[in-house]
Amino acid sequence: MTPLAEKIVNLIQQTGPLKISDYFALCLADPDHGYYQRREPFGQSGDFVTAPEISQLFGEMIGVFLVQAWQAQGSPEKTRIVEIGPGRGTLMSDALRVIARLAPDLHAGATIHMVETSERLRNVQRQTLVRIKQRISWHHAVEDVPAGFTLLVANELFDAIPIRQFVKTPQGFCERVVGLDDTGNLAFGLAPGGLDTTLLPIEAGRVPNGEVFEVSPARSAVMQAVAAKIVRDGGTALTIDYGHLVTGFGDTLQAVHQHEFDPPLARPGEADLTSHVDFQVLAEVAREAGAHVHRPLTQGDFLLRLGILERAGALGAGRDSLTQATISDAVNRLAGEGEGRMGALFKVLAVSGQPVRIVPFDPQAA
Repeated sequence: MTPLAEKIVNLIQQTGPLKISDYFALCLADPDHGYYQRREPFGQSGDFVTAPEISQLFGEMIGVFLVQAWQAQGSPEKTRIVEIGPGRGTLMSDALRVIARLAPDLHAGATIHMVETSERLRNVQRQTLVRIKQRISWHHAVEDVPAGFTLLVANELFDAIPIRQFVKTPQGFCERVVGLDDTGNLAFGLAPGGLDTTLLPIEAGRVPNGEVFEVSPARSAVMQAVAAKIVRDGGTALTIDYGHLVTGFGDTLQAVHQHEFDPPLARPGEADLTSHVDFQVLAEVAREAGAHVHRPLTQGDFLLRLGILERAGALGAGRDSLTQATISDAVNRLAGEGEGRMGALFKVLAVSGQPVRIVPFDPQAA
């Protein structure tokens, strides 16, 4: 039993079973034993590899997109370039390198803002971005970023925000909770409902018993804050994550440990805990906040339309065959479909403060 598991067991003994959202939050953010407080999750030596760590090509394509979003909205002199959940700072580093080359005025006039709650990760980001660390401001929430035209990126942010789960039973929807079994170990259970059935994609009576429905008020709150800032200050926000474009049913709660899937209750605090993102809900929240929602794309379409193949060709030109093969493999992982590839599983959503056409979401703008 991990130290956090012992802490959670004691908490359940004292106060009763935990909602999935509370268990989720403790696993990732407990100040003493939370996953992001204590572990180095990224890279081959960690538990998972994010797109920016696969290849510089990913961050470079983000840089290309930000330049196009900036130009499409009049190339404002003073711009906030913001990343929420910036990991090791790799994406920002690669994106800024491209921005400096394609839009020197944007690079020179922009201020850089990182929304990061982990002091450990802030220190890693300072090392990655050491050459410009004096230009960077760190914040605990997007609401703390100063007013001004904003270009915002959130890559694999929403999957790490807690969810609640509800299970259809003969008595109606019950909430899934984490309690204790007869041996004192963590176990899933059910508690009386509380689901707003108007959120369901079909009538509650038509949902088969056993189906799981997930909601995340916390994700909606973050998107609402992002959209409100974009509407108020102008700009565009880009969200990239794995998930589904249409609201549906299914248990997507999962843990990852050393690059392998792990039972979600097996090692609290020592495995990453995530779930799939409902992009339809995020889009609806942004639209209700007054933002313009661009048509969502798969990550594969997003990267291919931005020119990742052309950039990969230029990057590999004149290089040895091993380097070229490595670049080709990275493109396949980022934009391809099938097992181990991110192109179809990951989705991309962009929202802007005003109706505007931006490549690659609005190709007719080209």
